[in-house]
Amino acid sequence: MSGATLTTASTLTCPHGGTVAIVSSNARASVNGAYAALATDTFTISGCPFQLPTTPPVPSPCVTVQWIVPDVQTTVNSTPTLSESSVGLCLAATQAPQGPVSITAGQAKAQSR
Repeated sequence: MSGATLTTASTLTCPHGGTVAIVSSNARASVNGAYAALATDTFTISGCPFQLPTTPPVPSPCVTVQWIVPDVQTTVNSTPTLSESSVGLCLAATQAPQGPVSITAGQAKAQSR
C-alpha cells in the first residue's frame, strides 16, 4: 500500500482524542519544510482522557505510539518512513494497547510505500 508521507507537521490523534507529537531523528529528508516521519521516531501523546471502567475509574491515558506496519519500500538512512497507510498502535504507560492511531492530516506532495 502507499499513501502520503507522514511528516513532523502531520496531524495524528489517539482513539480518545489525545494529540500526538512527533519528535524526529531525521534531519535529512523533508517534505514542504517538515521532516519525514520515521518508524523509529518518538511519538508522544498528550491530552488523552481515557480511563479504565473500574469503580472508581482509573486513568489510563495513551502516552506513545508503536508502529507495527511502516512503509516497506521507502526509507531514510535505511529506516522505514511512515505514510497514511501505515498502522500504529497507541499504548498506555503500562504498554497496554489502547487502539489504533488516527491520521487526520498529512501532506499531499510526496507519496511513500
